[in-house]
Amino acid sequence: MFENMNADLMLKMKKYGYLTFWALMVPLVPFSAYVGVESGTQDYWAWFMYVFIFGIIPVLDFLVGKDPSNPDEAVQVPTMSEEIFYRVSAIAMGFVWIAVLFYAGHVFVSNDYGLLGKIGWIVSIGTVGGIIAINLGHELIHKDPKLENWMGGLLLSTVTYAGFKVEHVRGHHVHVSTPDDASSSRYNQSLYDFLPKAFVRNFKNAWALEKQYLERKGKKNISIYNELIWWYSISALFAVTFGLIWGWEGVLFFLGQSFFAALALEIINYIEHYGLHRRVNEKGRFERVTPAHSWNSNFLLTNLALFQLQRHSDHHAYAKRRYQVLRHYEESPQLPAGYATMYVLAMIPPLWKKIMNPRVEAYYEGEMDQLFRDGKRVNNIA
Repeated sequence: MFENMNADLMLKMKKYGYLTFWALMVPLVPFSAYVGVESGTQDYWAWFMYVFIFGIIPVLDFLVGKDPSNPDEAVQVPTMSEEIFYRVSAIAMGFVWIAVLFYAGHVFVSNDYGLLGKIGWIVSIGTVGGIIAINLGHELIHKDPKLENWMGGLLLSTVTYAGFKVEHVRGHHVHVSTPDDASSSRYNQSLYDFLPKAFVRNFKNAWALEKQYLERKGKKNISIYNELIWWYSISALFAVTFGLIWGWEGVLFFLGQSFFAALALEIINYIEHYGLHRRVNEKGRFERVTPAHSWNSNFLLTNLALFQLQRHSDHHAYAKRRYQVLRHYEESPQLPAGYATMYVLAMIPPLWKKIMNPRVEAYYEGEMDQLFRDGKRVNNIA
C-alpha cells in the first residue's frame, strides 16, 4: 500500500505514526472489557487483545506493506536523533502503559470472569505489556540520559523482568549469535526447547554480570549499589500495591501478566536471531557483530507498533541508535513476515522449521560447516 510512497514523506508520517498506532490500540483494552460485560460474553472477550494482535495485525501487516523510508545516514540520522519529540513520545507511552496496567487490574477483579476469562485477560494484558513495557523498556535502557535509562528500568519492573536491563546490554549484545548467548536460538532448535533455557540462563547471567560489574568497582554484590535489587524491589512494591488495592487476586494478576509479558519477549528473542551465527575465524574467535547477525523485517505496521524493533540488524550494529533512525538493510537476513506473524509460526515448530530452515540454509549456502546446532559446530545441516 505504501511501498511506492516518497521516502521523505513517509518519514514525516512516521513521526506521528507510532503514537497514532497506540492511540488506536490502547482504547481496545477498555472496549473489549465493556463489550464483554454488556454482551454477557466477557470470558471470550477477555481474549480479544491477544486474538487481535496475533490474528488481525498479521493480515493488516500484509495489506499495509513494507516501509519505503530509510533515513539518510549523513544528514537525517544525526538531525532526527536530536528531536525531543521522539524521546517524549517514548516516555509518555511508558506512563500510558502504567495507567493501562492499573486499569486492567481493576477489570480483572471487578468483572465477573470465569477461569477462562481470567486466563484470557491475564494473557491479553501480558501480551500488551510485552509490546509496550518491555519493548519501550528495551529502547530506553540503551540510552545514556539517566531519565530515559531509569524509565526503561521502571517499565521492566512493571513486568518483573528487570534482569533484562543488565543481561541484555552487557550479555546479549556482547555474545549475540554465539553459543554463549541464551537469547540467540540455534538452527533447528524448537521454541519449546529454547524458552526454559532462555528464562533460566538469562536470569542467572543478569546477577552474575551485575556481580562482576560491582567487583570491578570495588563494591559489594549484596548492597545498595546492586541495581537489580532496586528494580526487583520496585516490582515487589507494584505487587504489594496491587495486593493492597485488590487483595490476592490483584497480586495474581500482576504476576500473571508479568509472566506473559516476559514470555512475549523471549519468543521475540527466539525469532530475532534464529539459526544465525557469527563466523569463527582462523584464530578461533567470533567475528564482530554486523547486520548479518539478526533477522530483519521491514513491514510498516508492526514497525510502528514496536517502535522499529524489527529493524533489528541496525539495532545490533548501532545499539545506542534511537528507534526513529533505525535503518533497513536489504542485504541482511529477511523474515518473510512481521513479528506478529512470525510469533504465531514460532509456536508451531514443524511449520516454523519448514519456513525458516530453508532461509537459514540459503543464507549460509557454501559454508554449512559454520552452522551451529546445540552450541556445536556441525559439518552438515540435513
